[in-house]
Amino acid sequence: MTGPDVVDTFLAAFTRRGTPASVLTDNGAIFTATPRRGGRTALQVTLGELGINYISSRPYHPQTCGKVERFHQTLKKRLAALRPARSIAELQTQLDEFTTYYNTIRPHRAVNRRTPLQAFKSRPKAFPTGHLIPPHYRVRHDRIDAAGVITLRYNSRLHHIGLSKHLRGTHVTVLIDNRDIRILDRNTGTLIPKLVLDPTRDYQPRGVKCGNSPENRQ
Repeated sequence: MTGPDVVDTFLAAFTRRGTPASVLTDNGAIFTATPRRGGRTALQVTLGELGINYISSRPYHPQTCGKVERFHQTLKKRLAALRPARSIAELQTQLDEFTTYYNTIRPHRAVNRRTPLQAFKSRPKAFPTGHLIPPHYRVRHDRIDAAGVITLRYNSRLHHIGLSKHLRGTHVTVLIDNRDIRILDRNTGTLIPKLVLDPTRDYQPRGVKCGNSPENRQ
């Protein structure tokens, strides 16, 4: 699964069932970048643009997502009782049949012997009330690698920013204002380059070269 796969799946669910007030996930890298030196994944950006409140579970606390984990157990038991699917299409048919039975036919003890779909339709729906995603600011500490490059993740995609092989090993502070990037030598505070991140490119243009760039010292 990739970041775009996750976004497409969530948007398809919103189209089918309505846009929720909030979304809860675990801390998988395809869901959230918050535990990984900040940043935002494609899902976080999309939910923010829709005004949906995003919540991630506490690390190492699987009970937070216990309801869906318990559902997975029921689904796995059902699939194990069936003849193994011989193709993705056959597996999808088995999943669709299970979902229909679970949501619309089988009464559930936790919802007064109603089906989950009956319980879902009987309650008023919450809707997005959060603020649209604000500008994204963060500070990162990094070190220029042997190739003279640092990497930066934006919208679930990793981008490479080439600096200079002459600066390999230099500890830097990266100031990030959405796509406006400033990279400073951590020890001297000298601005190395500044650039606007191009999200369509993996390797970024060098941008404006500043005080500590070897090209400027020649």
